[in-house]
Amino acid sequence: MSDVKVVVRDNGPFLVTGPITIEDADGKQFDVGGKETVALCRCGQSERRPFCDGTHNRCGFESAERADG
Repeated sequence: MSDVKVVVRDNGPFLVTGPITIEDADGKQFDVGGKETVALCRCGQSERRPFCDGTHNRCGFESAERADG
């Protein structure tokens, strides 16, 4: 079984790599198009939510979390 990895990009999306399924609140699956890596919106402004469309570059979104340790 392959691992799933989530990378928090500074001022950008979550990059999710691995075998994933993304569901809405009703349990309906989003089409990830067979991609191994998807970018999920963090700024809340994407026209393609939950997927990133690059809007974070234009809306002034800033976030640079770091893990403790």
